[in-house]
Amino acid sequence: MPDLVPVTGTVHWVGAGLSTGSGLAALCEHTDRVRLWHRTARRAAEALDRLGLTGRAEPRAYTLDALTAELAPGDVVVSMLPAPEHAPLLSACVARRAHFACSSYVSDAVLEQVAAAEEAGLVVLTEAGLDPGIDHLFAHSLVARARKAVGDDTAASYRLTSYCGGIPAVPNDFRYRFSWAPLGVLNALRSPARYVDGGTETVVDRPWEATRKHVVGGAGEETFEVYPNRDSVPFIEQYELPRAWKPTTFVRGTLRLDGWLRAWDTVFEELKAGDDTRITALARELAATHPTTDADRDRVVLAVSLEVDADNGVEWSGSFLLDLEGDARESAMARCVSRPLALGVRHILDGSLPPGLSRAAETAARSEKWLRELADEGLEFTLRADG
Repeated sequence: MPDLVPVTGTVHWVGAGLSTGSGLAALCEHTDRVRLWHRTARRAAEALDRLGLTGRAEPRAYTLDALTAELAPGDVVVSMLPAPEHAPLLSACVARRAHFACSSYVSDAVLEQVAAAEEAGLVVLTEAGLDPGIDHLFAHSLVARARKAVGDDTAASYRLTSYCGGIPAVPNDFRYRFSWAPLGVLNALRSPARYVDGGTETVVDRPWEATRKHVVGGAGEETFEVYPNRDSVPFIEQYELPRAWKPTTFVRGTLRLDGWLRAWDTVFEELKAGDDTRITALARELAATHPTTDADRDRVVLAVSLEVDADNGVEWSGSFLLDLEGDARESAMARCVSRPLALGVRHILDGSLPPGLSRAAETAARSEKWLRELADEGLEFTLRADG
């Protein structure tokens, strides 16, 4: 393995949008060389003031050229930009021998550069936010506990579900409020989803048509609506589920308030028509009609559960639940995305991540460590598990 490029301690946090929260403040506790890049230096300074970080990080006006000019070997670049902009940033990092981190899924464009980054001794940290991110940590932890209880070579069937959603803390008639990327929300609903249902791989072209009720919680149970999202199947291997176990259900998806499917009926009719121009206009209309205002509070719910039934009669079940509301200081979404990402950056800074591609949850051991660290920092979640 190539030698890791020694870190300088300088972190370039690129983007100060709605997912930049207290994780940035936590990062400033561990290094005194943080630069916040935003559309203008003034906007960056305003974001620092909002986060109580004036004087603790340096505001910068972002362009790719301006950032590249300031990069030194061993710096860390944290991309909070939209996913299509990660690859150009990573390219600049490889050229300048800087490490890279983001909270998004690994795109093909990013994956194409991983070999060059690894050869250069650089860390490429991805999937280190909420979903993907904390959901992976929960899943790895549950799978490891179940493997210990059941055994890798024991024939078994299992049901793994992982649902996450950003929803209004106070429900409205529309059962949703837009806070960011309204067109992205609609386009995600237009993308096919693949998952395992009834022991069979299933593809649904319109994910909302697979919506079902889902109950979460212990004593205070609550019913939500959930639907599959993206391609769940590759995560069977990523979560290290034993080959002797066969999935009855394996789905990663989106969680919405109960009543969402009915409330969005007219939206779905527009999505079925598939007119790109109209859907772009619809996204603007919906965002204007159902915005998240300063008076609103958001809520994040992430529910991951695993049930295993072994042929020898052994049964095991476990679940994680994260259920947080935003407050006047920061949104729940900003906290849940920025906290694990900042933790990952700190592990780049301490040299504990190897060169090449890393996801937040590469192993069960790392997942347990990160969950303990996030809990110690006040990110609240509950675990219920047999044994």
